[in-house]
Amino acid sequence: MRRVMAAIVALALGFPAFALDHSHKAWEALLAKHVRYLPGGNASQVAYAGFMKDRAALRQVLDAYERVTRAEFDAWSKAEQQAFLINAYNAFTIEKVLRRYPNLRSIRDYGTLFGNPWRDRFFTLFGEPAHLDRIEHEILRREGVYDEPRVHVAVVCASIGCPMLRNEAFVAGRLEAQLEDAMRRFLSDRSRNRYDPQSGRLEVSRIFDWYGEDFEKGHKGYISVKATLARYAELLADRPEDRAAVRGQKVAVAFLDYDWGLNDTH
Repeated sequence: MRRVMAAIVALALGFPAFALDHSHKAWEALLAKHVRYLPGGNASQVAYAGFMKDRAALRQVLDAYERVTRAEFDAWSKAEQQAFLINAYNAFTIEKVLRRYPNLRSIRDYGTLFGNPWRDRFFTLFGEPAHLDRIEHEILRREGVYDEPRVHVAVVCASIGCPMLRNEAFVAGRLEAQLEDAMRRFLSDRSRNRYDPQSGRLEVSRIFDWYGEDFEKGHKGYISVKATLARYAELLADRPEDRAAVRGQKVAVAFLDYDWGLNDTH
């Protein structure tokens, strides 16, 4: 019913009726073609050169995302909204990289003050100029809307240190399973998250430092960073006694340096 009302409102305001494909098949086809999982399946690389060749197809995906109106978006289920926002974030991140590819080694080459890739309004969202931070921090992370800490393993920053870009689109019907799978894959990557038996501490991604507060609010059962890591102890440590220590939250947590290098296939 909400979708019908949204369509009626759009027509009344003179906007053309448009229905987003919630299977995100066009975006998924590009991901399947240009994202390569590394051995173990816990990290991925992106063939940006391949995306460059398919720039027209990517532009069609971006155009479809930009055509979504606020009325249409508001009529969707929360899972449909989240899947759309995550896919849009990742697709526009690819587009941002391509605008200087191959002449950049990191998305941070744009700068963090002037030219900031996350604050640059280089696309539109709901008919207004928008930036990547608008999607992630102002909508997806907004308190009381989705309350999903695992968003941090879903939206990615085109960097080696960030969680992997999946070779499939996020879709509403499988969103919970996809988010949990993304979380498990990320925590299974020992280059970014691990228990060090020599020092007796957990060495984890700086994501848990930057966004630790999102894992401390009790949303989806996440009540602290240590409790989050305890939940996935079997992925972080090999020996039973080490896993027990992680589960008991008896170990110190250290944050690893973040690798901002471009996650290119080269």
